[in-house]
Order: sequence, then structure tokens, then C-alpha cells
Amino acid sequence: MRANTSGRVLHDPKGGSFRFDAGAVCLDFAHTGGEGRYAVFESLHKPADLGEWLAQPPLAAVMTVPVTARELTAAKTLRQAIWDVAHVRAARGALPDGAVATINRAAAAAPLVPELAADTSIAGWAPPVRATQALSTLAREMIELLSGPFAERIRECASDNCPLVFVDTSRPGARRWCAMERCGNRHKLRALRARRATEP
Repeated sequence: MRANTSGRVLHDPKGGSFRFDAGAVCLDFAHTGGEGRYAVFESLHKPADLGEWLAQPPLAAVMTVPVTARELTAAKTLRQAIWDVAHVRAARGALPDGAVATINRAAAAAPLVPELAADTSIAGWAPPVRATQALSTLAREMIELLSGPFAERIRECASDNCPLVFVDTSRPGARRWCAMERCGNRHKLRALRARRATEP
């Protein structure tokens, strides 16, 4: 990956939004929607939605070949695999074979190829830029994350009812919340109310 993730704004279907930095672009991608009860958070409804997400920084992979319906399906399959593996790793369980196979299969495709412009120090992606390449790049980042020094820092938010998962890349390694302004503040407020309720 060419740059550290800067996080994304997540929207609650009940209203409200907040900035969430998962610590890795592949984990940001895992929070673009989901299956079952997470379907209400779906943001990748059509191929163009996937292209738009991939074009945003830090990946900044602007498609030169339109995203296909097949690539959108593959993206959702990879997303679910990353989500499943991240949560199992956070719980210190054995990685599910099916999800691992999905990630490996996506990573086996040709990834995005960095390209340096002759008149600048800014790198871009060498054309053609296809969604399959971007998915391979995300899958490879997930493999590096799972096999690297931060594998043990993949965590689920400490809130009782928040399933968001992130990798703690902070120096002290003390991150507990998806976002301090969301679950962190809610926890502080509940703790304050509990203390006041026990005061004479």
C-alpha cells in the first residue's frame, strides 16, 4: 500500500455518522457493508460504487477500465472474507479455511502497479487500472497484516454492541474503541452515570 489509511466516514442507517480509521485500507474496505444484519450498512450497490470507493485516498485507484458486475460480486466476497478473518483473529481463534482461501485467491491476481511520473515525485498506478488489481492489492495487504508484527493487534471495539474491527498501530498499543467520539465517549458517559448512581 502506498500510504497509510486515513479512515472513512461511516453512516448509521438510523442517522448520524462518524469517522472511523480501521488502521489498514483492507479493514476500511471490510466496513463498506455486509451480509445478514449488516446489509443495512451496504454502500456498494452497483459496480460504479466500488469504483468510487477504490478511487478515494489513500488507495486512489482511479479505474481506467469500468468495474463489472462480476468484479463487484468478487469484491463483496473478498470483503466478507476479510471481515470474518479479522474478527476471528481479534478473538484469537483459528482462521477459517474458506475465508483464507478467498483472500489467497484474490491475492493471486496481478496487483496494482505503482508508477512514478517523470516530472514529479508523486506515484500513481500504471494503466490499465482494473478493480481486480485493486482487490488483489487489498488482499495482499490483509495477508501482510495477518502475518506481520501487528497481527496480534487486530481488535474488535471494546463496546458491548459494536462489531467494528481495527488494527491498533499506535505506539503504546492501547486503543480500545472504534472511535473515541463514538463508543469511547458512550462508555465514559455510562461509567459516569453508574458512579453517580452509587453515590450517597
